[in-house]
Formats: sequence, C-alpha cells, structure tokens
Amino acid sequence: MFTQLQQNRRIIQDFTLTTLAGIPSEFARLAYMASLRDLSSGKYEHAGLAAMYPDEAVQQSLQLCHEQVFERILETALEQQETDLKVCLEQMPGGVCTAVAHWRRMEAYRVLMPESAPSYLKELFCSNLRALLEILQADCSTARLAE
Repeated sequence: MFTQLQQNRRIIQDFTLTTLAGIPSEFARLAYMASLRDLSSGKYEHAGLAAMYPDEAVQQSLQLCHEQVFERILETALEQQETDLKVCLEQMPGGVCTAVAHWRRMEAYRVLMPESAPSYLKELFCSNLRALLEILQADCSTARLAE
C-alpha cells in the first residue's frame, strides 16, 4: 500500500507528465490549474485523476501543483514573464489584444492564484500582472498605429 506521500508524488508525476507537459507556457499552466478549481468551493476537479486516486490525495496533489506553477512564475524575471504571458494570451479567443483589454478591465488574473498562497505573494503577482498587461497594452496600441 502506498503511503500518502508516495501516492501524492505519483499523482503529481502522472499529472505533470500527461497533462501539464503539453501546455506551452507557465501562465497557460497556471490558467489550466485555476480552471480545475471550483470557484464556489475551492475544490479541484479532474475526472481522470479522480477515477484512479482517492479524492483527498487528488486535492492535495493538485493544490501543490497549482502552488508550484504559481511560485515558478514569481521566481522568473519579469521579461520572461512577459514573453510567457504573451504566449498564453495568444492562445485565447480574440488574441492577445482582446485578452489584455479584458484582463485589465476585469482583473481576471485574480482567479489564477492558489487560495493558499500568502497574501504578499498574491500582491506581488497582481502587481506584476498589472505591469505586464500595461506593457502588452502599449504593444497592442503601437501595433494598431502601425497598421
């Protein structure tokens, strides 16, 4: 029988190799992790993992993956975060400029943060995103002027 730690490690490895590895950017991975979390309960839902592992182990493992992706982004230089965010937003309906405008107006990036993250990291993340979105908005404006 697996210990809880061994089981969680196996879930994380399975999820990372089969799901997260196919997602092209850290911000896209973060958005995916956040999409697995029910906003009213905070519970993560992943049918494939739920079919194979106990619910508590899945919850702990997905929460840890979410935290790790979030922290990896914050540990990355802002210049790289900008590039990574742009890759993520390019995949969204309407493209980068539409997504940037919406994210700035609605502060949609707030749902990307893990609930368990310390408030100072949440504040840093939001501050970084506001700055990055400002830069990307300026790029969109410049591109429109060039057309």
